[in-house]
Amino acid sequence: MTDQLKRAIHEAKTAKTTSNPTDKAGASSEEQNFDMSESTYKTTHTAVRKARRFAMQGLYEWLVTDRRFDQDGKLGWKDNAPHDIAARTRATNAMHTVHIGYYHEMMRDIPEQIEALDTLIGQHLDRDIDKLDTVEHAILLIGAYELQNRLEIPYKVVLDEAMKLNNHFGATDAHKLINAVLDKMATDLRDLEVQADIKANRRSSKKAAAPAAQPQPQTTDETKAVTNADDTSETPTTTGKPRLSANKAIKRPRANKAQANISDYRASKKASAQGHNEAAAAPTPESTAADVGLQDSNLVNSDEKSND
Repeated sequence: MTDQLKRAIHEAKTAKTTSNPTDKAGASSEEQNFDMSESTYKTTHTAVRKARRFAMQGLYEWLVTDRRFDQDGKLGWKDNAPHDIAARTRATNAMHTVHIGYYHEMMRDIPEQIEALDTLIGQHLDRDIDKLDTVEHAILLIGAYELQNRLEIPYKVVLDEAMKLNNHFGATDAHKLINAVLDKMATDLRDLEVQADIKANRRSSKKAAAPAAQPQPQTTDETKAVTNADDTSETPTTTGKPRLSANKAIKRPRANKAQANISDYRASKKASAQGHNEAAAAPTPESTAADVGLQDSNLVNSDEKSND
């Protein structure tokens, strides 16, 4: 390193230390500014869902404090503004996986549009909006805001995300009220989108039902000729045997082994029974000799009687 380069580095360091304090204050303020461009925070679907959850909690806190004090006329008690809630939430939670821009947008715009959003919600309620549970009120505010101002989000996604918020924070049967109110609100605010979705569902249902209702194919001359050829392939020939066909194979009968064993057993039993009867009917040599002796004695006795 040359002496000239060392001198330049030393002059730069001394110039930085001898700069006026106003420049330091300006530099520190510039360093503290947050860059809110979309390249500095998460913008995925999961990050947006987490932003809704944090916004629901922030709106709940605002509704039970400053909003309630404003309605009751206790303006001196208001000390929990939405931007303070957002700053405190960012300081006490890990927000690196949250869509920070969308979270700040909801925490800023929903309290500013609270009167208009409550009017939209009240048109589809069967009770006063003051009778709503605070959690249900916060979820309906987020759903109404997205249906009215965030047209790039499909209305079905808005309804589904509201159901997920209720499953995480709300009561057991609160989803019935939230779904009914947001569905009617979507028909008013997103009529074209709802009608297009209904038509798409009808087309898909017709396509699904079309294969089941297809008619039987009509038989043409060619198909008749093919069937006739198949039928004639099994007609008996002059020898009396059926003609073999490549399309249909003749199944030859196969003897049942069990039946063959039974028939063999019966035949053997019958043969043994016949042999036993023949053996019993045939005379033995002793019996024949005795019979002959008896006959001879009878003859002698008869001759003697005649001489006497």
